[in-house]
Amino acid sequence: MRKTLLLIFSAGCLASSVFSQAPPGWTSADMYLAIRKLNVLGSVLYVAAHPDDENTRLIAWFSKDRMYRTGYLSLTRGDGGQNLIGDEQGIDLGLIRTQELLSARRIDGGEQFFSRAYDFGFSKNPEETFTKWDKEKILSDVVWVIRKFRPDVIITRFPTTGEGGHGHHTASAILANEAFTAAADPNRFPEQLKYVQTWQAKRILWNSFNFGGTNLTSPDQFKFDVGGYNPLLGKSYGEIAAISRSNHKSQGFGSAASRGEALEYFKTTGGTPPSDDIMSGVELGWKKVAGAESIPVLIDSIAAGFDLLRPDRSVKGLVRVYQAIYNLPEGYWKTQKLKEVQQLIEQCSGLFIDATASEQFAVQTDSIRISFIFNNRLGTNTQVKEIRLDDFDSLMNQALAKNKNQVIAKTFFVPPSKPVTQPYWLETKMEPGYFNVSDQQKIGQPDVDATYAATITLNIEGTNFNFVRPVKYKFTDPVRGELYEPLVVIPSILLSPEPELKILVNKGDELKGDISVLSKRKNLNISLLTDYFLRYNKPDPSVTFTPSSVILTEKNQSVNTSFSIRSDSSGKYRFLAKDNERNYFSIAKLKEVRYDHIPYINYIVAPEVNFIKIDVKTYNKKIGYIPGAGDKVPEALEQMGYEVNMLTDKEMTKNSLDKFDCIITGVRAYNTNDWLNKHYPKLMKYVNDGGNLVVQYNTSNQIGPVRARIGPYDFDITRTRVTDENAAVTLLKPEHPVFNFPNKITQEDFKGWIQERSIYHAIDTSGKFEKLIGMSDPGEKSDNGSLIVARYGKGWFTYTGIVFFRELPAGVPGAYRLLANIIALNKKKGF
Repeated sequence: MRKTLLLIFSAGCLASSVFSQAPPGWTSADMYLAIRKLNVLGSVLYVAAHPDDENTRLIAWFSKDRMYRTGYLSLTRGDGGQNLIGDEQGIDLGLIRTQELLSARRIDGGEQFFSRAYDFGFSKNPEETFTKWDKEKILSDVVWVIRKFRPDVIITRFPTTGEGGHGHHTASAILANEAFTAAADPNRFPEQLKYVQTWQAKRILWNSFNFGGTNLTSPDQFKFDVGGYNPLLGKSYGEIAAISRSNHKSQGFGSAASRGEALEYFKTTGGTPPSDDIMSGVELGWKKVAGAESIPVLIDSIAAGFDLLRPDRSVKGLVRVYQAIYNLPEGYWKTQKLKEVQQLIEQCSGLFIDATASEQFAVQTDSIRISFIFNNRLGTNTQVKEIRLDDFDSLMNQALAKNKNQVIAKTFFVPPSKPVTQPYWLETKMEPGYFNVSDQQKIGQPDVDATYAATITLNIEGTNFNFVRPVKYKFTDPVRGELYEPLVVIPSILLSPEPELKILVNKGDELKGDISVLSKRKNLNISLLTDYFLRYNKPDPSVTFTPSSVILTEKNQSVNTSFSIRSDSSGKYRFLAKDNERNYFSIAKLKEVRYDHIPYINYIVAPEVNFIKIDVKTYNKKIGYIPGAGDKVPEALEQMGYEVNMLTDKEMTKNSLDKFDCIITGVRAYNTNDWLNKHYPKLMKYVNDGGNLVVQYNTSNQIGPVRARIGPYDFDITRTRVTDENAAVTLLKPEHPVFNFPNKITQEDFKGWIQERSIYHAIDTSGKFEKLIGMSDPGEKSDNGSLIVARYGKGWFTYTGIVFFRELPAGVPGAYRLLANIIALNKKKGF
């Protein structure tokens, strides 16, 4: 039987690498489990708010024990969280946590989905959440994922009644329960029915929990054990879950493995309650598909005869299964099982199919060479029939010899019309609470589209199969070995202005800076412009470049030019470059995020300078900064005119501290640097002798089992925070130097803040601190722990939960003025 089956296949496997960039390679145990899974036609969708909210043990058990198709819908990408491994915030942090979540799913076997909701930071209740999320839009996203994924059972991590604490948590449960009903209603979001059908899940359950001192489980709830051991995988589901959860490195969620009985509890919130099984009343086999009576028999026969040492002997049988499924009427499970069988045929055949480039970037107006590599490692009856990529279409009928490498290489021109690589959710300007995505079929998609994807037609045992392979950048790292990373399309000219945020403090009108011009191909004649020129077809008289044009003859050559902007007010300026030879414009800066535990992240932003004039006076000059979990406060301090010296354990040990006018600890410094405890006496002597120590927020006073010594007097760190960035602020001691020197602080200084006011307030347990600010979210009692100060000897100590780490990079004037006053505390006489 010979036919071409147009089925798109994406690489993936039960035991893939953490990066999932290399071609998948399964063990025979993975193959055997996947064969058994062919007879399971059940699905579960888990729903929560953020990366790391999901129950990885339950997902692993559903996917690898019960072998259900299992998905996790995280409403956000975690953009508003804190970052334990670097200084990325907002969009960049969301990109990191997206990849961490995808890495987790590759371990526990789940599939990943997202809505358009943006994690705008901590929210205390769903009402606050829905003021920023467009509830109807995000509900439509949940409905879309349900209609597309068609789960038999939906499970929420959190209840609708608020015990989950975070407003996003509760909102995720509310949306999931409303979507449970709306997904089955043709009158709700009817525009989706062009692509999907309505769907009614059997039930929706809340997965109750017992952690963080909150026990919401009870003996009368439905429960079952997920702590079993899988001998084929060599791990318990608790062990698999720990590996999965430990991928959330930016959150500091390294987890210990668990073994033994582990009960999970559930409460029904919609549909029929389960009786003896979570899938009670759900048909889980091929009986739910008309005409599929013979298929389970074929699959059972393959499973019974599976040879662990010769999986290729199962290929002919799997091809017969594929053909039998292909002949079924169109339907959800036909499509899903065809994908699974094709994946099995590839793996049991031992086929190696790869498409790679030796360069990381495909550059517009340049060329890139792509290699297609094949190896028929077990010698199945396989021929390469066709390779298609963009306009390239190569017909062939080439048999693949056993265990011989076959390489076909082709050079491709990258036209200026080739879209640059960009996360689809960043292509359009976002709203404060959600991303704008107009393409319905992108909703829920977890990751960036591959910039180049080759469709490779192979004939295996007489049947044609189409495999889609994203082209990857492959290279060898001297330490980590062979690596695969995403291939990225970029413009031929990249601009990088420095600094991106320019704060002018009590200076003239002229902004000066540098802009780096980088060529990504040879022989470029470049003119520098601003987008004002494009919009109005004339130069912007306030902007000048020196020089205004450059010639770059070599690839990856860069040159710096200077720019100056004369303006009477703050503003944002966007730069662009023109290739004079080709009339080609580039308005692009490449942002790169690099961590070893996730694939390289590359995306394009506009090369802009945010020019902000701030009326701020500074006193003191030399600052020592102790880095914490990562923030951009030091850069902001330098913009204010301070001399900033970074203090590590080594510098703290070797050097005297008395040369510093002020020492500031970065966010979560005491949580991330256990060595700070040993420097407590030295820091207190510094304060006592007239120094000024400013401690930014920490999540607790504990470093593991050890209580951190932070201030000269005792205080506790709480979970109290003010999440409304516009919350009213009361100056409790308006006469205090913090509000008067060298800047007069007024209510105007608390306007224009972003995301939140403060986090992790202090409680004075010694009675020796001054509480200077009172504030609270609407409807709550005012709290005075966001800024506490104390005199100690000749100096000052400050603990603050005020989110300077967010406000300073955002250019909020009041934050600069307030921090300047805190830094000046130990120099003002008379207080």
